[in-house]
Amino acid sequence: MAWEAWFTLSLIGALFIALVRNLASTDVLFVTVVVVLAVCGIITPEQAFAGFSNAGMLTVAFLFVVAAGLRETGFIDYIGHRLLRRASTPKGLFVRLSAVALPFSAFLNNTPIVAIFVPIVLNWSRRHQVSPSRVLIPLSFITILGGTCTLIGTSTNLVVNGLLIAQGMPGMHLFEIGAIGLPYACIGLTYLFFFGGRLLPDRKELLEQLGEARREFLVEMLVQPNCRFVGQSIEAAGLRHLPGLFLIEIDRDNQLISPVGPDEIIQANDQMVFTGVVSSIVELEKIPGFVPVIDPSYEVYPRQQRRRRLCEAVISVSSPLIGKTIREADFRASYGAAIVAVHRGGSRVARKLGDIRLRNGDTLLLQTQPNFQRAYRNDPAFYLISEVDDWRPMRSDRAWIALGILILLIATMATGLLPSILAAAVAGALMILMGCISAGEARKSIEWQVLITIAAAFGVGAALQNSGAAEAIVNLVFGSIKGLGPVVALAGIYLLGSLITELLTNNAAAVLMFPFCIETANLYESSPMPFVVALMLAASASFMTPIGYQTNLMVYGPGGYRFTDFIKIGAPLNIILGFTAVVLVPLIWKF
Repeated sequence: MAWEAWFTLSLIGALFIALVRNLASTDVLFVTVVVVLAVCGIITPEQAFAGFSNAGMLTVAFLFVVAAGLRETGFIDYIGHRLLRRASTPKGLFVRLSAVALPFSAFLNNTPIVAIFVPIVLNWSRRHQVSPSRVLIPLSFITILGGTCTLIGTSTNLVVNGLLIAQGMPGMHLFEIGAIGLPYACIGLTYLFFFGGRLLPDRKELLEQLGEARREFLVEMLVQPNCRFVGQSIEAAGLRHLPGLFLIEIDRDNQLISPVGPDEIIQANDQMVFTGVVSSIVELEKIPGFVPVIDPSYEVYPRQQRRRRLCEAVISVSSPLIGKTIREADFRASYGAAIVAVHRGGSRVARKLGDIRLRNGDTLLLQTQPNFQRAYRNDPAFYLISEVDDWRPMRSDRAWIALGILILLIATMATGLLPSILAAAVAGALMILMGCISAGEARKSIEWQVLITIAAAFGVGAALQNSGAAEAIVNLVFGSIKGLGPVVALAGIYLLGSLITELLTNNAAAVLMFPFCIETANLYESSPMPFVVALMLAASASFMTPIGYQTNLMVYGPGGYRFTDFIKIGAPLNIILGFTAVVLVPLIWKF
């Protein structure tokens, strides 16, 4: 290989390490790598930034607005509540989720669908005293499977289709991928229904007596001088009898008291560290003079305090809060909210609240103003997953108009009346013009980090082809086994694509692997379509980790999951779906 190939591979290797270690946001890392490749002359400036005008990437942007319009009118929320309320068992819930979430995710971006359904599913689990861990992973996986059924079901399909067109090949029509996507999704659903439930964690002990999912949060409270606890023992103050609450330690003048005995006398300015469920933390906050340590100005705003509400938010993978301590984050100044407590992936956070360094997937319990959800629900720092309150205004009078626009989009793309990018642009514009969503909300609904990452990844893919790295690796990996046939190479493409998407993101995996599909097709002197379709499926097959796909991360905290939960249920699913793809793809798209 020439120096350009070695340099490109080294740079991509460094990119992998930086992404896995979360050294910077995904879009910044990809743009940096593309700029370095362009400066070194491996790709031209036009190739470096061609992704920003790619039809597939722009179609994804317009579809964000379409999905937001359906969300703002409350149509998906209405359908979800109507269909799920009759479910009485987890399997019944699964069937109804499949009936509504899967078809929606075939035509809309998965992220807003999961954002809408998480609070609905949590409410159902609390009413039926079922652990959320039994139902939230299936929700995420259903939307992922639904996305494989149409060209617009996931941004990955649109991005790969854009790459095909850029290579001078004809693009795919709306339902072409459905020839493999539908059986692929049905097999995945069958596995989840009959076997997945047995592998899901059932942490029944995490349920409170009122049916609330007991996900333990860490909270640190300050005993102010006017608090009635001063001078009382722990036992007399009743801090040993709140359900779902455990007093870990007391910080008194920088001296830790742990374990805390029932006869320990409470003093003014004691900082008490608890772990407990949401309802018990709410009970603590009702006690005058007992305030969160992280928000010392709490008591200054009694009238505003009465107007505040509790909200749960999950730190996103792209959040600027990652790596900061809660104290450094200064939530009150940035968001007008106070962090009351923190929950992390099913495990207890063993340190003081203000010193916790935030990670992606952390669930924060916040005290917020009534308009907090409306103001920050599209903030890339976190996903809001708490129940939607009645005060939130919905454009319900536009719900059927939004549905009509979606049907128009599908019909236009299915008949080929307009190219996909124009159909999506018209649908997005109609959502705004017909009052389904405001222009400001439409702008906020676009996930700019995702789009920038996709666009920059095109430049990285071009570097793999220009430098000869893709051709060299394909010859090295598949050249020695060429005699075994292209089916073995197809299996290799699927395996590598699915592993990369677990570590990075689906779109990045698709763009990075696309050159290898083309070079593998050249090696076997065959059509690239079987390899490209296998890549589409593999890049969406992120079932083994919570970080490979946004929807997995969104259910990670609310479900109280551990990292290994995804491996336990996702690894067999990946194997089954991989075998399905390797068998069926060559039957539909000939080599």
